[in-house]
Amino acid sequence: MNFVKMLAVSAAAIASLMPLSALAQSFTIKDVAGREVSFDKPVERVILGEGRMLYAVAPIEKEDPFAKIVGWRNDLWTTDKDGFNAYVEKFPKGKDLPFLGNLTDGTLQTETVVKLHPDVLLLPIGNKTAADEVKLEDMLSGIGVKIVYIDFREHILANTEPSLKILGKLFGHEDRAEAVAGFWKEQMARVTDRLKAANPPEPKVFMYRAAGLVECCGTFGPDNFGLMVDLAGGHNLGSDFLPGYTGSINAEQVVASNPEVIVVTGSNWSQTKDAKDFVNVGPNAAATLGDSRKALITLMENPAFTGSKAVAGGNVHAIWHQFYTSPYQFVAVQQLAKWFHPNLFADLDPDATFKEFHEKFLPIAYQPGYWVDAKAGK
Repeated sequence: MNFVKMLAVSAAAIASLMPLSALAQSFTIKDVAGREVSFDKPVERVILGEGRMLYAVAPIEKEDPFAKIVGWRNDLWTTDKDGFNAYVEKFPKGKDLPFLGNLTDGTLQTETVVKLHPDVLLLPIGNKTAADEVKLEDMLSGIGVKIVYIDFREHILANTEPSLKILGKLFGHEDRAEAVAGFWKEQMARVTDRLKAANPPEPKVFMYRAAGLVECCGTFGPDNFGLMVDLAGGHNLGSDFLPGYTGSINAEQVVASNPEVIVVTGSNWSQTKDAKDFVNVGPNAAATLGDSRKALITLMENPAFTGSKAVAGGNVHAIWHQFYTSPYQFVAVQQLAKWFHPNLFADLDPDATFKEFHEKFLPIAYQPGYWVDAKAGK
């Protein structure tokens, strides 16, 4: 009998001995892939198939986001060093958790998952194709490990609220999940309701995706940051060329489109191999925003941008890339709206909004620095 089959037999034997009180705690969720996943007891051991899922787990498990985490991917460390440090300084356990590989590039080892004895492996919906190709669900279900898909990236309007509620049920804090989802909707509406009433002209916006990690001109299609642009009252140029939420267009297409606003996404990618010329914005970046502004100005020397209305008018900005994979999109939508329609949203303070969210829901202190303008004082 091989190792996996032996574990499966053991799991079945244990389940047969469970008392009725434990069975009474069973529950079923429907994940964002439409799969019904049943648990026979409260979840105690969780693997994060993407480390940045911590952004969503933290407001649900505020007392200790790592209490039930037994392993995670290392992408929080490589793509948001300051955010990683903020959490592991307050919760040192996070630093000692094993890092797992990435399912989509073949570095996730199922043997490692098995050895951690999780109840559930949380995966982003974008991993489902890769998981299906290697029959991951079949391999893990035999030993009692469930897979649950959530999504804060590919379909942000359709999946953010359901994903929060899934986490609330998994971690046993459904009331908190409802509160976070309510705050999310309320803050989004502060922009969308006002735009609906005012109906202002939409500036043409080019989102330069992950500058410094991705060559020009990586951008966003009709979802994710592309949808955030639309929700904030702009016209996302990437949606004119791309069917999916992300991709690239060539420099000539940017020049011909002549954007009126350019927004670069950036982060602290100092731990990412081959990262260069990136704009460091995000938690704790306020002290170095002068350097971030210089990096942003340098990026605009690319011929794709030099002749644009955006550069001529000083409407060039950078915003934290990780808004694209977290339930914090409402902050990005508010800041984008201020850039696109400064008079209409003169009273809106996204910095105060995010600070309030931290104080209400997150276990770490707010550290500003999530955006910067190419023109000082803009």
